[in-house]
Amino acid sequence: MDRAEFEALVGDALDGIPAELAAHVDNLVVLVEDEPPADDPDLLGLYDGVSLTERGGDGGLEVPLPDRILVFRRPLLEMCDTREELVEEVRVTVVHEVAHHFGIDDDRLHDLGYA
Repeated sequence: MDRAEFEALVGDALDGIPAELAAHVDNLVVLVEDEPPADDPDLLGLYDGVSLTERGGDGGLEVPLPDRILVFRRPLLEMCDTREELVEEVRVTVVHEVAHHFGIDDDRLHDLGYA
């Protein structure tokens, strides 16, 4: 699968997030990278930022850099045998990382079936 088609899957997964939740996403960018960090080659996604539950309301005038969700293309492609599997794994990965944006930790995600 080429990069553009993979990015479309990520976009579809984002579009599948309920509007009630998506309305609360704040200062977040989602990026596709081909490779995960060298020290974690099987990583599927990564949330890099400060969750909404941890942000302070200091009222400062500076706009912080956006939080990032990175979705790693190569390990997702390698773990899936079919397009259907890939669609599902991308969806689960995106939901998992967006949940971190909302302050939901891995233990709770595991309980919910997203870890």
